[in-house]
Amino acid sequence: MSKILVGLKRVVDYNVRVRVKPDGSGVVTDGIKMSINPFDEIALEEALRIKEQGGATEVIVVSIGAAETQQQLRTGLAMGADRAILVQADSAVEPLVAAKVFLKLIEKEAPTIVLLGKQAIDDDNNQTGQMLAALWQRPQATFASKIELAGGKAKVTREVDAGLETIEVDLPAVFTTDLRLNEPRYVKLPDIMKAKKKPLDIIALDTLGIETAGQFKTLKYEAPATRQKGIMVKDVNELIAALKQKGLV
Repeated sequence: MSKILVGLKRVVDYNVRVRVKPDGSGVVTDGIKMSINPFDEIALEEALRIKEQGGATEVIVVSIGAAETQQQLRTGLAMGADRAILVQADSAVEPLVAAKVFLKLIEKEAPTIVLLGKQAIDDDNNQTGQMLAALWQRPQATFASKIELAGGKAKVTREVDAGLETIEVDLPAVFTTDLRLNEPRYVKLPDIMKAKKKPLDIIALDTLGIETAGQFKTLKYEAPATRQKGIMVKDVNELIAALKQKGLV
């Protein structure tokens, strides 16, 4: 049985304006809409397309987080995933811990492909996929904008600074997805109802036997500086004078 493992992270919806708590201890999440990380949603869509084309027999969605994260996993099931696994954690985990968690699940599920978003929109780390590939000792293809499977190999077009790069990797492998890979499907109400009956397993993080202590400590959160109001100038001389007044030239 060929399986695809897909990581889903619960994040503040990208349409919501993020606000920092008054004490600087984090961002406000009470009463805020939470969603699947957009890059992870693209990863799931790609996994579903691969399955529909006969490239896999099962798609498993995985998330690490609090009990509320079941909501995002159910959304993943409604999109078309076959089953879900929640690794329940009391607090956010760092990328290395997340990679170790995925490795434990890989050892159990033996997937052919692991698909992750290239980064999460809350921390923008862009590390978990690369760390997982190193721990798993399997090839990786990051920032994928096109994936083609054939004969136990994958040809992947990557988004790089200079443009596009095409590489070929052996399977099993880790892929991380970029925005241009696909457009995720909409979830329909009948699919939401069907998702309630699909299996969702819950595993406690501390039962996996991995070191979960963080290596970093966030001291404080701060909102970006407020943008100053623009001014109109009549000509170049007035522009230069205004810039000099602000010490910019």
